Amino acid sequence: MMAMLLPDMRSLCIAPALMNQDQLSAKPPEQRTIVLVGLMGVGKSTVGRRLAARLGLPFVDADKEIEDAAGLTIPEIFERFGEDAFRDGERRVIQRLLDGTPRVIATGGGAFMNDETRALILEKATAVWLDADIDTLVQRVGRRDGRPLLKDKDPQDVLTELARVRNPIYAQAPIRVKSRPLPHEATVDAILKALQA
Repeated sequence: MMAMLLPDMRSLCIAPALMNQDQLSAKPPEQRTIVLVGLMGVGKSTVGRRLAARLGLPFVDADKEIEDAAGLTIPEIFERFGEDAFRDGERRVIQRLLDGTPRVIATGGGAFMNDETRALILEKATAVWLDADIDTLVQRVGRRDGRPLLKDKDPQDVLTELARVRNPIYAQAPIRVKSRPLPHEATVDAILKALQA
């Protein structure tokens, strides 16, 4: 009598295992847009390009899109129209980029500070805060001109104050990755690991 029941009992034990197999083989959820936020010099554009290549997604630099839309460089926009006008244009460009097409977007350091822009990013994308210590940032920003907030100012002072004000806002991003003075691929690896967690 017991021997006749064994096949039925075994099939009952196998059923949950088969169900779990089906769940594991299900397609992963559709890729969301990834938006990199953080202070200037943290490597959003460089890391963003490499991250996009690894994920097989297009890469967009929001600052470049703003310049293309305005027909002016960012320093020219700041000089002619002021920071408020720039932030308004930035919000509109980022809103356009968050159209549902998966991509990797690098934003300017101040984009996430705007309440409307931040709400858009948090609703429609996965925000990743690239964080770095001030000394690393100072070293990196010295390699590139055209940063309006640093014009005629000491980068150490400016970045220290920006970090004090902005880091609590950047902390609203669901993912935080430390950008260290290592090859950019190390930061990309850290982001990919965090995205899979």
